[in-house]
Amino acid sequence: MLKLENVSFRVKAERGRDEIIDDVSFAVDDGRFVVITGPNGGGKSTLAKLIMGIEKPTSGKIYYNGTDITDMGITDRAKLGIGYAFQQPARFKGLTVRKLLSLAAGEDLPEDTCCGYLTNVGLCSKDYLNREMDSSLSGGEAKRIEISTLMARRLGLAIFDEPEAGIDLWSFSMLVESFKAMSKDKHSSVIVISHQERIMSLADEMIVLADGKIANTGSRDEVLPTLIGEFGTAQPCAFQKKEVK
Repeated sequence: MLKLENVSFRVKAERGRDEIIDDVSFAVDDGRFVVITGPNGGGKSTLAKLIMGIEKPTSGKIYYNGTDITDMGITDRAKLGIGYAFQQPARFKGLTVRKLLSLAAGEDLPEDTCCGYLTNVGLCSKDYLNREMDSSLSGGEAKRIEISTLMARRLGLAIFDEPEAGIDLWSFSMLVESFKAMSKDKHSSVIVISHQERIMSLADEMIVLADGKIANTGSRDEVLPTLIGEFGTAQPCAFQKKEVK
């Protein structure tokens, strides 16, 4: 279980101090699929980084399975079973995709298992197994490979920051199917930062973040209709991005 208590995050700006996250509190129970959405600049990615330990709160507490992780770094949180997929994945020259998947899983994975993880994110697996995770990969390819490493880790809490960005329609459909499978695994929790209705429709719970504050929270059935145009689910959310149509 993840729990945030009165978490705030401030940074120095040219004129005084800007508050990016302002007194945010919520909990994510085990086995829940939670989507955090809201307008651009509302603090969604910052909140995800606070949970992962990339940034540290100015005030408030973060707990995971009853342990205070507020002051823990990324490595210690990863050891507890928390994983994070960046909007812009890191590159590792000299490290093959197959080796990266094996490192994520903590064991030497057979080829067919690696291929399965890559297929789940819309990649023709055998074309990528022996490629290096370097600048030769496009941004979309690198992002999908990073998502596959989180799937290989069997995390207690997986955090995906706008996984749909830079992904083509067919790969996006594969990604949605992977998230559906993850949502059925009641042993792990998933947090996804997203504007996409197809991803939001998978959520058990939704959190709308605007101006660093929680503007709305509740079940998918409670929150999603408030974000859709008055003509039904065919209409996009007011702040939905348009990378995938």
